[in-house]
Amino acid sequence: MDGGTYTLVCERDSGGTVPVGALGDLSLPAGWYAYTGSALGTGGFSRVDRHRAVASGDNDARHWHVDYLLGDDATRVATVVTTHADVECAVAERVQDHGATESVPDFGCSDCGCRSHLVCSDGRDALLTAVETAHVAVDD
Repeated sequence: MDGGTYTLVCERDSGGTVPVGALGDLSLPAGWYAYTGSALGTGGFSRVDRHRAVASGDNDARHWHVDYLLGDDATRVATVVTTHADVECAVAERVQDHGATESVPDFGCSDCGCRSHLVCSDGRDALLTAVETAHVAVDD
């Protein structure tokens, strides 16, 4: 398998309102965010490269909710955690269940029954631990 599930761990260095397509204007404070998505198509994890291009300003296309977050000047991708399995919803749910995170309702989950695929946290280390633990737990 060339793709699988990924989680982008991002930092917002300042808060503000971000227009997110059909979700409308979301107030997203400064802090750390984890977005979980899937890269199961023919391009596999090249989707992560596309996300990095949006975050750096090299790609202006906005197809998914995460594109609006990444396209905001206050947001940068710090790291990416991946697994070669189709476990997007399971990872997103486990990250949300971690006590140090708060989910952003309806973000990134318009094609599933999850409450969100984006969580935020004040602390990088706690969030990264939650993400790494979630990926390992569902990949076993």
